[in-house]
Amino acid sequence: MRNSLISARRPRLAAGAIAIACAALLCAGAHTANAATPAADAAEQPVVAVQTVRVQRAEIAQPVRAYGIVAASASNLTTVNLPYTARIVQMRVQSGQTVTRGTPLFVVQADPAAVLAATQAKSAVTLAQGELARTQSLYDKGLATQSQLASARKAADDAQQALAAQNQTGVANGNKIVTAPNDGVVLQVSAAQGDQVQPGTAILQLAGGSGKDARANVMLGVEPADAAAIHAGDIVTLHGLSTSLAKTSANGHVALVGASVDQQSQLVDVGANVPLGQTAFIPGTRVSADIATRNGTHWIVPRAAVLKDGKGAYVFQITPQNKARRVAVTMQVENGERYGVDGALDAAQGLVVSGNYELKDGMAVRTSGGAPR
Repeated sequence: MRNSLISARRPRLAAGAIAIACAALLCAGAHTANAATPAADAAEQPVVAVQTVRVQRAEIAQPVRAYGIVAASASNLTTVNLPYTARIVQMRVQSGQTVTRGTPLFVVQADPAAVLAATQAKSAVTLAQGELARTQSLYDKGLATQSQLASARKAADDAQQALAAQNQTGVANGNKIVTAPNDGVVLQVSAAQGDQVQPGTAILQLAGGSGKDARANVMLGVEPADAAAIHAGDIVTLHGLSTSLAKTSANGHVALVGASVDQQSQLVDVGANVPLGQTAFIPGTRVSADIATRNGTHWIVPRAAVLKDGKGAYVFQITPQNKARRVAVTMQVENGERYGVDGALDAAQGLVVSGNYELKDGMAVRTSGGAPR
């Protein structure tokens, strides 16, 4: 009987042991699976390959493109003429010639009538001064009235002023050499040897091409929308439009900015003062120009580094832990393939220029070639 009871319990004990063993195995398997999950998640987290560059703060300006001509500003042209009638005895210069202040331009001979007027003015002064001295003597002796003395003084003053006016004309008896009033280039010769020129008639024009004064010697035109950003003193870089001058440039500064739109060109005039001595930019040369506006110190970043979304413009930098860090930026200057931006950038962290479209803040990255370049 006892043996029967023992025999009956054995199957039940064996079944219980098997159940306990199975439960232990299941618990161990679950623990193993839970322990492996973080490693599996880490393995499955995406790592984006990016390319970076170093970023730095420096001066940058936004260029405005303009087109124009050398020595086209009226303020830079000097017209040489005479205030009296004269004959051109000899022309010493020709169109296109470069001259310096004091260079002989031409020789003239004043008209006899002009010389006579100058001589008469000198005689009138001598006569009036003599008459004044005689009237003063008579007045001192009581033989002339106060009114007579006043008239003599007025006549002497009038004669003196007439002589001063004649002297200002520069009339001289015989030949006279007329020299260049300033450095420049002979732009146009309007008279020839032997011509009789009237007072005020243009004999030749000088274009100041040396850039030694503050006048504009290059006249440019810009779009009205760009004119507001241009100010006197902005740097101007000239470029030749012809094939032979394609690689030639010259630097100067803005001298004046027009306040209205030219009715013919529909552009705003900008005058520039550019030292053109020893350059190929002679008067009449057609040029283009880059005017550096909105100059300032900003973070300089490539155009490819800047992204935009609903929150505004931003870039990505790479932290020492190889994580992407989103940085909001404000674009201040656009210069070709570069931007000048403001923002909380770190010069020690690489700036992402390739692969940034795939990034999110905090995402793991792998830089091409190791360290930022």
